[in-house]
Amino acid sequence: MQFAMTQRLLLILICGLVVATTAAAADPLPSWNDGPTKEAIVGFVENVTKSGSPDFVPENQRIATFDNDGNLWSEQPVYFQLIYALDQVKKMAPEHPEWKTQEPFASILRGDTAKVMASGKEGLMKILAATHTNMTAEEFQANVADWLKTARHPKTNRPYNEMIYQPMLELLGYLRANGFKTFIVSGGGVDFMRVFAEQTYGIPPDQVVGSSLKAKYEVKNGKPVIIKLPEINLVDDKEGKPVGIHQYIGQRPIFASGNSDGDYQMLEWTTAGEGPRFGLILHHTDGKREWAYDRDSHIGQLNKGLDDASKKGWVVIDMQKDWKVVYPFDKP
Repeated sequence: MQFAMTQRLLLILICGLVVATTAAAADPLPSWNDGPTKEAIVGFVENVTKSGSPDFVPENQRIATFDNDGNLWSEQPVYFQLIYALDQVKKMAPEHPEWKTQEPFASILRGDTAKVMASGKEGLMKILAATHTNMTAEEFQANVADWLKTARHPKTNRPYNEMIYQPMLELLGYLRANGFKTFIVSGGGVDFMRVFAEQTYGIPPDQVVGSSLKAKYEVKNGKPVIIKLPEINLVDDKEGKPVGIHQYIGQRPIFASGNSDGDYQMLEWTTAGEGPRFGLILHHTDGKREWAYDRDSHIGQLNKGLDDASKKGWVVIDMQKDWKVVYPFDKP
């Protein structure tokens, strides 16, 4: 009798475990709290991928674009690529003694970030020219890879490529599992993002669109190389994003995700197309687990997007309410 009861209890426990495991496996977005945002995403994906659905979209048209800074990884206190550039100036300084008296390099070496930022576009271009150009593409890639191995975020002390959003990683995987091709379309430098995008997000280099500098082909020491030049090719921000998508992807997306007014035109162009469309905005509302900012932020400003989201039918993620965790290293 006792043996039979033990078997029965064991069977109940096993069945409960199977049910729980099946339920967990059935949830494509486990780091998202249940609610209207998650329901809208799942509902859209189910509608466009279900054969016979009036909203069915063929797989070769399932294009999804994602901004990177502030949308796939954090962007505070300043854009991570700028931190890379400042670190490179410090690394290169021994070879450039003239920088001790030249701005904005002198301010970088003194640690006066406020004065560096006050140098504006002209100062930024000098920094980018010094740290991103007049080198081969391979040399630049190696520099970025080396930096990612050792650099740490000032708040979390984590590598920058760990400051990524777990819920967005799940969303990328969910879309790809349903026949979507996922692209990064970001104002960040395309050569910078291509170093880590595949390992970090599962997005290969040919599916990364970003701001770019001009380049040239030449044979150097008998070896063919691509040289990065100090001239702007494309600024992949605001109106530049639909242009970048057109030039490098060649199809209008049916799904677009961003977090700032720099993504407004990408969402606007995506959702203006025919058939089912989805626009997604990440609103940074979590000052405890990440940062809370929008209209008055010095970067990642979200103003017009917030005002127009409801009338354009865009879904707004409330980070604090919609996400169980923010980063992969967070505990639920």
